[in-house]
Amino acid sequence: MTKEKTQWKEFLEVVSTLQWVISFLILAAACIILMVCLMFTSLWPLPTLYFIWMVVDWQSPERGGRKNTFVRRWRVWDHLRDFFPIKLVKTAELNPKKNYLLGCHPHGIMSLGAFSCFSTESCGFTEAFPGVRSTLAILAGLFRVPLFREYAMFTGVCPVSKPTLRHVLSKRGKGNALVIVIGGAAESLASSPGVNTVVMRQRKGFVRVALEFGADLVPVYSFGENDLFRQVVFSEGSLGRRLQDLFKKIMGFAPCLFVGERFAFLPYRTPITTVVGSPISVPQRVTPTEEEVDHYHGLYMECLSKLFHEHKVSCGLAESHKLQII
Repeated sequence: MTKEKTQWKEFLEVVSTLQWVISFLILAAACIILMVCLMFTSLWPLPTLYFIWMVVDWQSPERGGRKNTFVRRWRVWDHLRDFFPIKLVKTAELNPKKNYLLGCHPHGIMSLGAFSCFSTESCGFTEAFPGVRSTLAILAGLFRVPLFREYAMFTGVCPVSKPTLRHVLSKRGKGNALVIVIGGAAESLASSPGVNTVVMRQRKGFVRVALEFGADLVPVYSFGENDLFRQVVFSEGSLGRRLQDLFKKIMGFAPCLFVGERFAFLPYRTPITTVVGSPISVPQRVTPTEEEVDHYHGLYMECLSKLFHEHKVSCGLAESHKLQII
């Protein structure tokens, strides 16, 4: 029998979830505004010294950052997990003597499944895959934001850039699981309840990286990720979509018009089940050919589709539900 939550526990879950949503939406902008404002006060030496530090420390995010176990084990992440709840499902072993590139789908609005499972210890990744270290790669531009970059690095996330991928997969030994949300900003625009659409048919860069470093590919699907918010989805070619695409091209991320269940931004309490599939063995090729890239890209899409259909019913979807890959 499921133990009933106390009002205090529910309050902690709501507050923890709201802090994540607010951090996702405005923390980076707030950090920039704070540092600029401080420059015009008597405290101007503080931001000045920090900006000097940023220049000196500029390459740290691409060298693995400063993952902090204490931050990854904050109780706030447990309350965030329990709000939905979020669950990590293991379907196969990951050998700690190998490196892996995990493709996570779908992006949703905020990638809560990916963050909770791979950037915190709340879902038990370390216990499920002993000897394997997870690193979530996110938008590189966020690591140019003062203060925010430090907070991000403490959770173990890194920029999704070629130098970072090279460092994680070739200079940190074995037992690394690099996680990339393949669909990115384009996929977030397709996020809608009851819709399971992934953007990856023309996205082959992650396969090329896996081949270059001999990292096995692992498909990951977060069931329920698209059901957390109600989004206004503009049709292709409409003015709204053109403006979103223009913003995405300039800034690297897409502005989504969405609403949650309460307080406008509090997500719906929809369970998120992040299923980690079986690894696809990938050989190392210093200069992979287009044929090799296409082969493993096609194999990856097949394995992702198989993973989706094998687990969709147990994760709350109907047997007739389809996965659309665009």
